[in-house]
Amino acid sequence: MSALTAPEIILRPVISEKSITESSRGKYTFAVHNDANKIQIKAAVEELYKKDGVTVVSVNVLTTKAKEKRRGTRRGRIVGHTTPWRKAIVTLAPGQKIEFFEGV
Repeated sequence: MSALTAPEIILRPVISEKSITESSRGKYTFAVHNDANKIQIKAAVEELYKKDGVTVVSVNVLTTKAKEKRRGTRRGRIVGHTTPWRKAIVTLAPGQKIEFFEGV
């Protein structure tokens, strides 16, 4: 297995109503690579946002499972699945913030 770089570990920020409200408390949510562990995620966030001078206090990781989705068309029912993905909730030190989330 090759070593993952910071942009490969942090895929994108998760923009949802809950993640935006949590960002005011210093918790930021990111979609992350399936093989990344908490230590790699912490190092990647600190590397990507070092211009903001962030210090990661804790990382919580969870995997969302694939759900079955059904939709009907004229020809009948179509059954599909959503993609399973992994997200990390990163808590920063008190008083720190990531500027990307402030404009949303």
